[in-house]
Amino acid sequence: MADLEALLGDFADECADLERLVAPLAPAEWARATPAPGWTIAHQIGHLAWTDEIAAIATADAARFQQLLTEAGPRALTFVDEAAEKAATEPPAELLYRWRRGRASLTAALRAVPAGAKLPWFGPPMSAASMITARIMETWAHGQDVADAIGVHRSPTARLRTVAHIGVRTRNFAYTVHGKTPPAAEFRVELTAPDRTIWSWGPEDAEQRVTGPALDFCLLVTQRRHPNDLEILAHGDDAAEWLTIAQAFAGPTGEGRTAGQFA
Repeated sequence: MADLEALLGDFADECADLERLVAPLAPAEWARATPAPGWTIAHQIGHLAWTDEIAAIATADAARFQQLLTEAGPRALTFVDEAAEKAATEPPAELLYRWRRGRASLTAALRAVPAGAKLPWFGPPMSAASMITARIMETWAHGQDVADAIGVHRSPTARLRTVAHIGVRTRNFAYTVHGKTPPAAEFRVELTAPDRTIWSWGPEDAEQRVTGPALDFCLLVTQRRHPNDLEILAHGDDAAEWLTIAQAFAGPTGEGRTAGQFA
């Protein structure tokens, strides 16, 4: 069973690492373009703030969340980007405060969730642990966009295990998004952690295998690097196909990044 308090601590640490990148920036620097087409640093933080707010609502008030979903219905394919666009117009100091407040509200709401309860979301209902796991993944991924925008190298941490876990668990979802039938057999995934230990998923005797650095796998499944620029190896045709479509995030597949985009 997932340790909710440990995950909440990882979420706080991931947010703090990203805040250390953006808090010192001059207001004009928040308008700097990131690798996500059309998104500035302000868009990235605005998106995280909005999503944390929506997650807090889903956790604490299911009826209100359902109302928001209904209202967004006609704009199902655009309302997330619209929220980021609107947030990006806020003064950076206010946006930073909004992000802090939203994640604090989410943390408090998740601590109050009864054991075993399921929370509504844009996809299937999820547990409190799954909700915060998804927030860790997205905070790390959008944090990578910010780090790339300002030319900062981030040291990988053990929190990557959460991102990698989602990347593995969403294998079948990635196939579905691309209109493909997922392979019936499980894959074996073995990743070298930042401390050089091995993180693994799937049967040891699986014919289809994926191996490589955990950081590279996380960059791949969040589509922050092109597969050709990563040291991820596929052993088997099915595994090789998965690496071309893998995504750890919900919603339609993104544009990803181009080969050689990052030296």
